[in-house]
Amino acid sequence: MPVLRRMATRYRSLDLKDAEQLLCSPFHEERLLSLFILAGQFRRGSEELRSSIYNTYVTNTAHINNWDLVDTSAEHIVGAWLENRDRAELTELARSQSVWERRIAIVSTFCYIKKGDPTETIRIAEFLVDDRHVLIHKAVGWMLREVGKRCSIDAEEAFLDTHYKIMPRTMLRYALERFPADRRAHYMART
Repeated sequence: MPVLRRMATRYRSLDLKDAEQLLCSPFHEERLLSLFILAGQFRRGSEELRSSIYNTYVTNTAHINNWDLVDTSAEHIVGAWLENRDRAELTELARSQSVWERRIAIVSTFCYIKKGDPTETIRIAEFLVDDRHVLIHKAVGWMLREVGKRCSIDAEEAFLDTHYKIMPRTMLRYALERFPADRRAHYMART
């Protein structure tokens, strides 16, 4: 990955059409490189460029088809674009048949967690609490853990108090990683 990050720096001014072509590559590493480039361009770009990158991203989610592709890009593009906009798109992504779009929905909220706002993460986690895919279990548990770590342990515990009996074990274990042993045992007991 360090090589890809260096390449992303080297090609940071790559034309959007060329970056999209890389994003549609059959090779995972080329798609990852494209997402590094697009996230960097988004961070430095004008409102017009950001809009184009966001639209490119959401129209090409079929190519963002691995956990690392989602986890290195969703918060920086989707989360950042929707930060001061209507977040209905996150709801649509959370309801998608695509596991990758559902993962994009929850991981995008990391952008808001880092700014101290757990609201959107909790809202999207509500949609995904009974998801059947282990990659969603891990992502939701991870984001809930980050809510407790960076925003509010009370918000995380309120979610757990409501849902811990139905949460998949993996999701619950990820969410509880920073809890003291007695609190972990309480939630894992499911009584």
